[in-house]
Amino acid sequence: MTDEVGVWLYAVTRATDAAAGIGPITGVAGERVRTVVSDPLAAFVESVPLAVFGEQPLHRNLEDLDWLAATARAHDAVVSALVRRGPTVPLRLATVFLDDERVRELLDARRADFIASLTLVTGRTEWGVKAYTDRAALTAAVADARAARAGAEKGRGTAYLVRRRAELSAQATVERDAAERAEEIHARLVRHSAAGRRQAATDPALSGRRDWMVLNGTYLVDDDDAGDFAATVDELGKELPGIRLEITGPWPPYSFAGVDQERI
Repeated sequence: MTDEVGVWLYAVTRATDAAAGIGPITGVAGERVRTVVSDPLAAFVESVPLAVFGEQPLHRNLEDLDWLAATARAHDAVVSALVRRGPTVPLRLATVFLDDERVRELLDARRADFIASLTLVTGRTEWGVKAYTDRAALTAAVADARAARAGAEKGRGTAYLVRRRAELSAQATVERDAAERAEEIHARLVRHSAAGRRQAATDPALSGRRDWMVLNGTYLVDDDDAGDFAATVDELGKELPGIRLEITGPWPPYSFAGVDQERI
C-alpha cells in the first residue's frame, strides 16, 4: 500500500462555480487541491497516500490526538477557503475514496441531494449556539420566578413560606425546566434562521468545561440576517436567568450538507 494513492474529498460545488479554479491550495497531505467534475457538479479533492490515509492506517492515526488536530485544521482550512468562494457543500473529515472514478460515482448517485444542499446553503452560513447552566443557578432563577408569582397572589404575610415552597419545587423540576428552556431557545432561533438542528451535547472531556450543557444547536442563517440572529441570542440570554448562551461562527455549513460521510 506504500505507493498507492487515494482521494480525500473536501467539498462539492456546482461545476460552473468551480470552473474559475481555486488557486494553489494545499490540503492534509500537502498536495494541491484539485477538482473532479461530473456535470453539473464538481468535487474538490486531494490525492493522498493510502499508507497514511487508507482505512486501517487512518483509523490508527485518528486515535492520535495531535495528528487528528493537525489534520482537522488542514481540512477545515481548505473547506473554509472554498466556502469563501461561493456556495459549497462541505464533507466531513476523513471522507476517502479509492480513485477519481469513485468520486464521480458519488456525484452521480447523490446528484439530487448535492443540488438541494447547494440551494439550501447559498447565501447562508452556519452559526453555533450553546446554552449552559448549573443546577444551583437554574434552581435559584426558577424559584425566584415562582416565588414572585405566588407572592403576588397571596400577599406579603406568607413571603417566607412562598419562597421555601418555590425552592423545593424548583429543585424537583430542574431537569424539566432545563429542557423547557433549551426547547424555547431552539424554537426562537429556528424562527430566525433558514434551518436549525440540535446536536448531541459536547463531551466535557473534549470541551474542558464542567458546565451543564442543555443545548448544542447549529443554525443556517442568511448572511444578511446574521446581525439580527446574534441580537436574538443576546435577547434570549437576558430573558432567561440561570442560562448562559454562547454563539460561535460563522462556520462552513457542515451540519446542513445533507450528505452523510461515506467511503468507497
